[in-house]
Amino acid sequence: MDAAHFVFGAFLGYLWCFARWWIKAPSGRQRFNVLGALNAITHEVITVTNLTYINSESICQLLYKLVDVGLQVPMTLVLDNARYQRCALVQAVADTLGIELLYLPAYSPNLNLIERLWKFVKKQCLYSKYYADFTAFTQAIEACLAATQTTHKQALSSLLTFNFQSFIKAQSMTV
Repeated sequence: MDAAHFVFGAFLGYLWCFARWWIKAPSGRQRFNVLGALNAITHEVITVTNLTYINSESICQLLYKLVDVGLQVPMTLVLDNARYQRCALVQAVADTLGIELLYLPAYSPNLNLIERLWKFVKKQCLYSKYYADFTAFTQAIEACLAATQTTHKQALSSLLTFNFQSFIKAQSMTV
């Protein structure tokens, strides 16, 4: 589980040309916040979205949505160390719902599978794309997330794997 904050602004790709071109780009700093939980096995995505900010109440809202899915197996939620994820409210709600919270070490977003999904969504929806207004921007992101089980299933199956770099024979030196 993790949050992504998509900013309605310019995300240019590569452009090289002999003549000068004017490229349309949105202005402003409106944010579309997506709090998502990714099922590591089925790659199903459950989201909570808003236009303000993500806080502990958003996390609790997502926890309730996860329970409503109706999985019959124990649920472990992998989170990073954001303060609003470690608060007493979130831990109490998770305990009541029977969800185990597993916190990643600090500064290790590469261990969270959903970070790969956020990168994929940015590539599909933001880079080198122009949206006339904020509504079209948010609809494109929501459509991309809704198509994870259909249109994007093949691309995500190779991206969302458990291949992590490990250092089994790592040696440390004391200085």
